[in-house]
Amino acid sequence: MITASATRSTLPIQREFQQFLHHIALERGLSENTVRSYGTDVGRFMEFLQEHALQSFTHATSQHITSFLATLAELGLGTNSRTRYLYSIRSLYRFLCQHQIAERDPSEIVDMPKPKRPLPEVLSYPQIVKILEQPDVNRPDGLRNRALLETLYACGLRVSEVCKLQQRDILWESEVVRVFGKGAKERIVPISTTALEWIQRYRRYARPLWVKSTGDAADTLFVNQRGRPLSRMSVWNIVHDAALAAGIEHIHPHLFRHSFATHLLEGGAHLRAVQEMLGHADIATTQIYTHVDCEYIKEVHATFHPRA
Repeated sequence: MITASATRSTLPIQREFQQFLHHIALERGLSENTVRSYGTDVGRFMEFLQEHALQSFTHATSQHITSFLATLAELGLGTNSRTRYLYSIRSLYRFLCQHQIAERDPSEIVDMPKPKRPLPEVLSYPQIVKILEQPDVNRPDGLRNRALLETLYACGLRVSEVCKLQQRDILWESEVVRVFGKGAKERIVPISTTALEWIQRYRRYARPLWVKSTGDAADTLFVNQRGRPLSRMSVWNIVHDAALAAGIEHIHPHLFRHSFATHLLEGGAHLRAVQEMLGHADIATTQIYTHVDCEYIKEVHATFHPRA
């Protein structure tokens, strides 16, 4: 229970703190555990402000709050914990503004802490090769599957992009593919000679067995045995089955895209070039693969350096 004497603390920031606790405990009727949690969060924020010579919560700026959250991160607090702290601080300022103790809420323009983006999983090149070699190319569907897998890895395509790929999108002489990505945005991606050879074999010996008509409606490159475009689930199954046959579990088509980007960067490709090939609007999205590359470098160092 907050006593009357406790509300007559010397510093304004301490009075404001006690008034806030009194408000959430008595006026809002929150549980004792919740009040204690708010008290811990706001109390640490109060200590931080006092260390920076601020004597009232009303003197704090959004930069103070951002700096406080950064300090918590340095102390090892995770995203969820820092989000809870910011929520508690916002509750404090909502109270101060409602009771006309503060004229503004500096926490309004502070973004919630963003969770650390996990590094994408990546297949090694030998794993990729092993998966590519699994389809039985003596069967029409195996020939199609080999061509599909080769295209996924050669171009780093999304599943939706490979499903929509048209025969006319392959520019054979230039050895590039015209890809329509998110928002129908067009990009040009180089394709390997090996992938082109498998596509040509598939188009010559397998696809004509399933597609009898001509024209734009029949121009989709990868089709099923009824002559219809492959669905996303069909592509997922093709990748999954080939990986399982190679003895590699928990594989999905997007791993080919991750591996495509990572292997390019490991080979010395420029980040901007990889961004263009992947069709990323923001290079920050592509930069995550530089972190994967860094992890690879550290792994090589740990494996081969005599004193690692």
